[in-house]
Amino acid sequence: MPGFPARIPLPRPPRSLRTLLFGSAMHVWSDLFFALLAPLLPLMKDDLDLTFTEVGMLRSVFTGASAVLQIPAGLLAESAGEFWLLVIGNFWVSAGLLAMALSGSFVLLLAFSAAGGLGGGAQHPLASSMVSRAYDDKGRAGAVGTVNFAGDLGKMIAPIVAGLLAGANPAGWRTAFWWVGWGGIAFMLASVLARRFVDIGRPARQRKSARQDGGGEDGGEDGGEERAKLGGFAALSVVGALDGAVRTSALVFLPFVMASKDMGPAEISAALALLFAGGAAGKFVCGWLGDRMGALSLIWATKGLTAALLIASIYAPAALILPLAVLIGIGLNGTSSVLYATVATFVPSGRRGRFYGFFYTTNEIGSVAAPLAYGLAADAMGVSAAMILMGAATAAILPVSLTLRNSLREAGF
Repeated sequence: MPGFPARIPLPRPPRSLRTLLFGSAMHVWSDLFFALLAPLLPLMKDDLDLTFTEVGMLRSVFTGASAVLQIPAGLLAESAGEFWLLVIGNFWVSAGLLAMALSGSFVLLLAFSAAGGLGGGAQHPLASSMVSRAYDDKGRAGAVGTVNFAGDLGKMIAPIVAGLLAGANPAGWRTAFWWVGWGGIAFMLASVLARRFVDIGRPARQRKSARQDGGGEDGGEDGGEERAKLGGFAALSVVGALDGAVRTSALVFLPFVMASKDMGPAEISAALALLFAGGAAGKFVCGWLGDRMGALSLIWATKGLTAALLIASIYAPAALILPLAVLIGIGLNGTSSVLYATVATFVPSGRRGRFYGFFYTTNEIGSVAAPLAYGLAADAMGVSAAMILMGAATAAILPVSLTLRNSLREAGF
């Protein structure tokens, strides 16, 4: 119309950036859901009169259920794409939190945590697969580290939300689950409305293109090279399982170490928030360093730090717990960015969904078994003894990681 300036269309971010933003947003919510349990465990223990073994079992079941559908989700995503699977998965976990909030007994709570946790199987393999694929040309480790870092934003929010919604009331954990569950459902519905903006593409297109080109990652490797890469992937999965064991177990038992130092719910929530903040920083920095340094050096630095500080947390006074929590978070979570980006080194681009599904599933083996094992140890010998065992198990990752050396050298890293 005369007198009005022409409408200037806003520039649209490139698809790689939209993929990264979408995967990061989904990861924030997913990790918020699963991290919310840790700061609420002391309240749940008091409210339902649980033993440490039952506490470990609850964490193991909730986390372990997310591993069940990771491989099927990775396979399905190769043909259907990741968008709907990620949204539906997070919607599923949100509904599970609502059911957990209404549970009147430990048995019901355990059953609903298992059912709700199943929805988490889509998040990690699909987000890592699509982001690594979007940044194959340049900056893959940094991009995977960024989406990994985004998950820790959710973990940082979790104890804050828990402290605000639950307070010191033993039954307040129900309020926290209830409102976070409804918040997740609302966000997933909003994501569906924004689907056109996301437009992350589908891996099937890339596989078809690779076949038409007559080679590439999917078809240009000889048998020897392929076997070497599969061997590297297997060794990486073992390291990932050990890493997942310590990450999950530390989050279960550190709140009880803090409580033994007469720290209240607000102080424990603050310490966990700092731990997750350190974890987020570790994931982002290690992802950035992964494009510039060797994977083995970063694994040794982060896991060596973690082993020492887990044991130090037993003897440190309450005044030092807050700064110690930041350093533990860096060591505890920084390794994961290195491992997740390294997966793409060993597997074809068009089949990353299934391989990431396998990788995260093997990771969950440690995440499921370890909290239960340490719960039994804590009931038998005390929390301090369980933490010493955890520190020793973390140190064992260092010699095991050396099995990756030859595979990484053959892959040019």
